[in-house]
Amino acid sequence: MRADTLGCVLAGGEARRMGGGDKTLRMLHGRPLLAHILARLAPQCGTLAISANGDAARFAPYGLPVWPDAVPGMGPLGGVLAALEASPLPFVLTVPGDAPFLPPDLVARLHAGRGAAAVAQAASGGRGHPVIALWPRSLAPALRQALAAGERAVGRFAAAQGVARVEWPGEPFLNINTPEELARARLTPG
Repeated sequence: MRADTLGCVLAGGEARRMGGGDKTLRMLHGRPLLAHILARLAPQCGTLAISANGDAARFAPYGLPVWPDAVPGMGPLGGVLAALEASPLPFVLTVPGDAPFLPPDLVARLHAGRGAAAVAQAASGGRGHPVIALWPRSLAPALRQALAAGERAVGRFAAAQGVARVEWPGEPFLNINTPEELARARLTPG
């Protein structure tokens, strides 16, 4: 466990391909996707939080802080900024609210692979996963400035700061975007 790292679930997506609503609250193996993600992150992080807009009461059963986007309408980067500005810890791990099979070594490997780069980003199958990233809290002012200038791409902002990609075998970062993907995920043991 890394006591210096806050794990933040970016749960602000509109879930249009799922028919709307909170994707993180869709059921998988008898529990919401969010419960699976938090269970994977809890042993790895010093504390946890949720980044989501709208009524925070829908996440009350989890007993975690819920932070709305720091700059509304900017997509996941608004949630990343909210986490960086609110975190009491020096590092923030961000993950999407639709990736229930995160690896148990995510935080440790991202820290180890960061090296001199500002940001460490997960990758698998030769493809980066920009939202699954380890950020130093100190990037908050640069991110706020980038958002003010119109930046909306997580990967582009991370690359401008210096990013190290940390590769995993297989596909532990499956994210569930459609009802069909949720049905396939139900075939995977929880």
